[in-house]
Amino acid sequence: MIKTLFPTFVYYSPLAVKGQPKLLKELKDEAYKFAEIDEEGQAWSKKNYKGGYTSYGSLSQLHRYSSTFETLEKEINKHVRKFVKHLEMDIDPKELRMTSCWVNIMPTDVIHTMHIHPLSVISGTYYVQTPKNCSSIKFEDPRLDSFMASPPRKHNAKDHNQRHYSLAPQEGHVVLFESWLRHEVPKNDAHKERISISFNYDWV
Repeated sequence: MIKTLFPTFVYYSPLAVKGQPKLLKELKDEAYKFAEIDEEGQAWSKKNYKGGYTSYGSLSQLHRYSSTFETLEKEINKHVRKFVKHLEMDIDPKELRMTSCWVNIMPTDVIHTMHIHPLSVISGTYYVQTPKNCSSIKFEDPRLDSFMASPPRKHNAKDHNQRHYSLAPQEGHVVLFESWLRHEVPKNDAHKERISISFNYDWV
């Protein structure tokens, strides 16, 4: 008998909201507008997100400033509750609330190095623009620092046996994961910007 123990779950789904093309357009327009006027965010990005723009260091609660982002929050809430149910967390899903939400605009050759989202419970990203050859989101096995003498896995090993897993994003889809899961966005090989909206849910 072989049991699967301590799995790491990643939730991925289309948002399936009525009028999604309109929502995507409005989010894209607002993302570019923030990138144009957000001088504090431009300065923060120059130091911390070279070549790209993120509102993480300046406007990180967009769901409280914009009715468009508030609409997005309400739709994402439904998916977070499904994910929490699957994880069997011993909490009321309504106790998890979106506490931060920010825009990322990633031009060609820009990267976002490996990181976690500390002090949050569920994190995720909604994809607004995903041109051909744009970066995947790459997840790392959280046990990696404990493997010691463990041999590498075969190149074609099943997903659940891999040390890393890359998920190719699609416009209009949302990805959710527990906030302690290390992840990165490798170099963007697309000739257009990859646009996404990232967020955190905290237990409040």
